[in-house]
Amino acid sequence: MSVTGPFTGPKSIFMSRIVSRESWQCGTVQLDFMMPERFELEYTDTDGQKKRPVMIHRALLGSMERFIGILLEHYAGALPLWLSPVQVTIIPISEKFMDYAREVHARCLAAGLRVDIDDRPEKMGYKIREAETKKVPYMAIVGEKEVLAKRFPFAGMAAATLARFLFAICRAINYGKQVACGQIIR
Repeated sequence: MSVTGPFTGPKSIFMSRIVSRESWQCGTVQLDFMMPERFELEYTDTDGQKKRPVMIHRALLGSMERFIGILLEHYAGALPLWLSPVQVTIIPISEKFMDYAREVHARCLAAGLRVDIDDRPEKMGYKIREAETKKVPYMAIVGEKEVLAKRFPFAGMAAATLARFLFAICRAINYGKQVACGQIIR
């Protein structure tokens, strides 16, 4: 008997429900009886008999594109701190604070953070709005107070040193605790 169509056995489908309560198919596990026959696959069982195996197909996340799409939709673009492509944007109030902004940038990089400096000659409101639109989890505003005191008000704490600021963000990444997206650190 010649079978030309696909013949598969039971299939398990794993669904993921995102924030909008919509369900998406992510992973599947499925038995395939045809491919071993087409490839003439055999194995020898414990009795010495030749047997035809059953192939198991699996796609744990579906396609990578689908998985990334589900993540982005679930988090409404505001990825968790540990997954965010840019974790901190440093926004100097003016050009005269760029040296300290670069120092903060270097220390953030040394701590293993993904960080940008917005050094464009734009208005502060525009820079902040753009960082919010990009869903950057933290914005560090660098102005005269921060340069003189070498401290940042951060996440409801009293003004913190740069070391404490970095410690808090690294801890949030490692333990999954995050202040609201778009937290402004001034």
